[in-house]
Amino acid sequence: MTADKKTSAKTEQIKGAVKETVGRAVGNERMTAEGRAERAKGDLRQAGHKARDAMER
Repeated sequence: MTADKKTSAKTEQIKGAVKETVGRAVGNERMTAEGRAERAKGDLRQAGHKARDAMER
């Protein structure tokens, strides 16, 4: 996985976690759900890149 892609996947995970936490803190279910979805998207992207890296070895 290239450094740019790894960074973007990790950034997406962190942004999602922050958004989810803020949504819970203020009681905004929509923001919580958006954060959870964004974090999951980053997790999937990272898993895909790790699988691709494993196949290259």
